[in-house]
Amino acid sequence: MKTISLRHMAKNQRGTITAVKVAGDLGRRIRDMGLVSGTEITIRGRAPLNDPVALRIRGNILTLRNNEADYIEVEIDE
Repeated sequence: MKTISLRHMAKNQRGTITAVKVAGDLGRRIRDMGLVSGTEITIRGRAPLNDPVALRIRGNILTLRNNEADYIEVEIDE
């Protein structure tokens, strides 16, 4: 399977988070939202300028800015 940044995922694409590659307050904030290794996600959509991105995680919709999504690696389902 292929691993890419969450930022580069397409609408309706699915995958599993493999790593969150940031520390400090931002890393803690991302992990507190439930974005941890092993979590399945689906991209639900993007704003008109592609920022932010909306994703489905554990039955909820969450939005992230692209600068946050850059730190999240996802193994995509092909």
